[in-house]
Amino acid sequence: MGNTVTQERGNKAKAYQLVLFPLNNGATNVYYVLVLSYIATFGSNVLNLGILFASIMVTGMRVFDAFTDPIIGALMDRTNGKFGKFRPFMVIGNIIMALSIITMYMITPNIPESMMAFRYIAFVALYAIWVIGYTFQTSCTRAGQTVLTSDPSQRPLFTIFNTVGSLAGMGVMQFLAPIIRANVADYSSASFYRVLTPIGITVSMVLTALAIIGIWEKDQPKYFGIGGAKQEKVRLSEYVEILKNNDPMKRLMIAGAGCKLALSIATNTTVLCMLYGCMMGNYDGLYLPMMIVGYVFSVPFFILTVRTSQKKGQKASLLRYVSVALMCYVGVLVLLLLWKEGVPSRNLSLLSDGSVSVNLYTVLFIILFGIGYGAYYSTADMPIPMVADCSDYETYRSGKYIPGIMGTLFSLVDKLVSSLSATVVGIAVSIIGIQNLPTAETPYSSGMNAVVILLFCIVPMLAWAATLIAMKGYALTGEKMRQIQEVNLKRKEAIANGMSMEEAMKTIN
Repeated sequence: MGNTVTQERGNKAKAYQLVLFPLNNGATNVYYVLVLSYIATFGSNVLNLGILFASIMVTGMRVFDAFTDPIIGALMDRTNGKFGKFRPFMVIGNIIMALSIITMYMITPNIPESMMAFRYIAFVALYAIWVIGYTFQTSCTRAGQTVLTSDPSQRPLFTIFNTVGSLAGMGVMQFLAPIIRANVADYSSASFYRVLTPIGITVSMVLTALAIIGIWEKDQPKYFGIGGAKQEKVRLSEYVEILKNNDPMKRLMIAGAGCKLALSIATNTTVLCMLYGCMMGNYDGLYLPMMIVGYVFSVPFFILTVRTSQKKGQKASLLRYVSVALMCYVGVLVLLLLWKEGVPSRNLSLLSDGSVSVNLYTVLFIILFGIGYGAYYSTADMPIPMVADCSDYETYRSGKYIPGIMGTLFSLVDKLVSSLSATVVGIAVSIIGIQNLPTAETPYSSGMNAVVILLFCIVPMLAWAATLIAMKGYALTGEKMRQIQEVNLKRKEAIANGMSMEEAMKTIN
């Protein structure tokens, strides 16, 4: 037993494990686009359920999540079967999501309008089933990092490989969606969802399989906390105790909520349709180029965030680059305030009559938006590897290895916020008198500029401000995490050599 612990000193992941396991987040991010970006538009425009019902239901369903997340998190912490702790939840979750969305997007449009009540029931029920599957798989992304590596210099690399996974998942979907819209059918057509759904599900399944390979070797009891297979069973009451005593986790939940809210609202399909289509009048000519601009600017920021995290800790990196995003979006806000309908010099312009036509307004927008997007996109998923730090801190503080509860606690807030975006957008659009969520073909109407300014700039800026305030008092610096890992390792060695958990917690600090 002692030799096993010695071999695990400074538990590090192999290169292929660091690359493959983060693809689990890419697998679930496919559904972030497929479901959370389009579900309200699908319900409103395809099923004709009403704009407010479709939007508010997406958020209201998170009340259901309040019950499922703690149960699934506690169930994961009690799981230690033949196929490990995390792999079963990844497989089951992906299958549940695939089946529910196939039924939702490809079958429910065939329900006749004379059975509208059944459309409402099917929409809600299938979305609820999808939520369960989403919780199964997303919680593994956060919880699984605790066994993948405990090296503070390796954990920041998760952000880089997570981005690769996101581009293979979310990025592919965001790239293909407007192409399908332009060549097959609009977002308000059932045909659009019949084409996009099987593509998304296939991509997600491939990424899930690769992620399972990445965690296969580490998904075993000897990597579980400081007690290994002796870990006591956990109770749902652990959530209350964590919220009361784990201050870093509370602060990270606020920061994560802020980063995700900024990303989910600013990249919402309806918001981008109003910005590039309704206001600027050229959705097809602006959406993909601006998305590429954002990704190009993101590359150097991902490198910078990792280097900063490795040298000064993930807290310092998050604070620095969220601040950059906030400052740049002040400039984006000013440009949108200067926008004027029908005035070319105050509109975005890339092409005119088949040739390049770029004005000063566009140049300034590209620079400010590109730097701001690159900075906040590089930090949007940074709280995910920090959940593993909070989980290790919980082991250090209480001796309990409960990555499932820690992951679902963070996941609950993450999903509440990301789903809140649909309601915020729906309410904002309805206030200016629009009956259906705008698409790329919707003409500009009075008030859209104000809605875009609010949703594309002001709400994300407020979210980033909340992130900066919350993280200012975050205690898990790079140096602190090195101390925590060393203490946890010493306690694990002592327990492996016969000391009780209680004795190790009291005597080794």
